Amino acid sequence: MANGARGRVPGPTLPGVEAWATGVPADDARRLRLTRSMATATGVEPLLGGITNRNYRLRRPEGDVVVRLSDPGSSILAIDRDNEFANSSSAARAGAAPPVVEYVPQAGALVVEWVHGRTYDESDVRASANLPRIAAACRTLHAGPAFANRFDMFDIQAGYLEHVEHAGYRLPPRYRDFDAHVGRIRAALAARPEPLVPCNNDLLAANIIDAGERLWLIDYEYSGANEASFELGNIWSEATAADDVLDELVAAYWDGEDPAKVARARLWALMSKYGWTLWASIQDAVSPIEFDYWSWGMEKYERAVEKFDGPLFGGWLDLAGG
Repeated sequence: MANGARGRVPGPTLPGVEAWATGVPADDARRLRLTRSMATATGVEPLLGGITNRNYRLRRPEGDVVVRLSDPGSSILAIDRDNEFANSSSAARAGAAPPVVEYVPQAGALVVEWVHGRTYDESDVRASANLPRIAAACRTLHAGPAFANRFDMFDIQAGYLEHVEHAGYRLPPRYRDFDAHVGRIRAALAARPEPLVPCNNDLLAANIIDAGERLWLIDYEYSGANEASFELGNIWSEATAADDVLDELVAAYWDGEDPAKVARARLWALMSKYGWTLWASIQDAVSPIEFDYWSWGMEKYERAVEKFDGPLFGGWLDLAGG
């Protein structure tokens, strides 16, 4: 599930059109050359931290851009690059995301304008002062042009599970024990569905950029039409924030306290942890990127198990579905 430039931390600058490929993998260099944006580039910087893609900042006189290079295998993670391009463009029109500069499918390259600002970390998402700004940025995105596809975590999780079991990848202990819990969540949420709106669906802290007067929401690999409550619950879950942070974020988004909305966001957050666990299992088996995907996924899974087994689960179902 994790994607994008993950904090956009610049690596060493590689100045000069002739020397820029030094230290860049040969295939990445070939693919960068297929973009129009390289024509005026005076330098290339690898951006560190991505755990799905490889990302580069191109320095250009007319304005810097970020090139994200993805691999064909990302389709098993339920990523559709054409949808990502379309939704990134829609999010930019909404005023929530930076403009898309170009999309080069044969290179697996999406190019967007460089965002000047400070990348959020989890402490920023946990801070009460920032929650109204996060809620406002989400409302801007959610009110924008419709996205090209639907994102449903129940379907995503089921698809991941089928792939993991068919391929023989690792499953955490007791994973299938919670099938019935998932069914109960699905039934509760279906009882009072929210309207579908354009959602990023992967707003970990590093996908929020503070430009001072505004927040940018970046990286639309997992974007699609979804409930706003999923977005809010996933933001809270990815920041591993305290329970009261979600209460505040939901109140800021909906302009008032609403226990049923909070319960709905908690259930979506639980499904996101449960589903992204399998994303980590797949990446652990197939990704060429050096990253401990299994530990990353198990941290989410252990938090999910705690909620499945905990005393509040039934109450959330009643509140959300009642």
